[in-house]
Amino acid sequence: MDMAELNRIVQLGLGGQLRLNEPMRKHTSWRAGGAATRAYFPRDLDDFVRFVRVIPSDEPVYVVGLGSNLLVRDGGLRGTVVFTHGALKQIRIEDGETGEELVYAEAGVASPKVARLAATHSLGGAEFLAGIPGTVGGALAMNAGCFGSETWDIVEAVLCLRRDGELVRCAPNQFEIGYRHVAPRPGAETHQELRMTRDVQYWFAAAWFKLVAGDREQSRREIKELLERRIATQPLEQPNAGSVFRNPPGDYAARLIESCGLKGFAIGGAMVSTKHANFIVNTGAASATDIEALIEHVQTLVTERCGVELEREVLIVGERA
Repeated sequence: MDMAELNRIVQLGLGGQLRLNEPMRKHTSWRAGGAATRAYFPRDLDDFVRFVRVIPSDEPVYVVGLGSNLLVRDGGLRGTVVFTHGALKQIRIEDGETGEELVYAEAGVASPKVARLAATHSLGGAEFLAGIPGTVGGALAMNAGCFGSETWDIVEAVLCLRRDGELVRCAPNQFEIGYRHVAPRPGAETHQELRMTRDVQYWFAAAWFKLVAGDREQSRREIKELLERRIATQPLEQPNAGSVFRNPPGDYAARLIESCGLKGFAIGGAMVSTKHANFIVNTGAASATDIEALIEHVQTLVTERCGVELEREVLIVGERA
């Protein structure tokens, strides 16, 4: 997108804010990484939709919530980053088709807020979301979970924004859903109608969560206990991106990493947490290059010593410096 195209978009009078060379370290929980060529901060969901419709179809677009599962390389991102947190913030109780209460939450809503609203309305099943540090959009995209529960366990429907600017409502059965994995289900007739395929870029804009009747005080106690467990077991006092690797079948990534003696191992300012081996922390001055090098070192050593290839849970994007 050249300056003439950029000026044309600015003059359209969109409601959000467009910035150039936005430092991504300010928008990721690792507090590291290069700059995005362009950044757009929409006013709300409607503004996000309008922005997607007017930008060139070949412009690379990245959508970021709280950046809690993301590493942007030090060379930065070539394209436009859209930030949903603080913009796609609508959350409310709605009636479902059969009269049940649903929690509607847009993609920029922090996951713990869904847990708290559900508890306030005596709805159970969403307590685990209090332990997920990202937004609803990120939780949907990766089927985030903790302590035995996963996001899509409670999804009634999702609202998707296609790259062509169309909003479509989709049911869970239109997706392949697995452990930290979500993708359009191939071959379904509904996908042909909605043009939701693996080759069409889309983003989760909102979700409706179907919960069960619960007890307000019991839900609040569960949320409190879950948060206490997080504080006790995770290095929340240092910049991190949550669990770096997926747990392999029948085992735990943290156990494998610790068995290799990697707790406390550091490259530059990046260190394997001494509190939880599946966390890599920024000790103060880590570059994205440090963090990526440490990720690769952990993978190599675990493969050599344990015969297990760890898969990343975090997303790495951008250009190398």
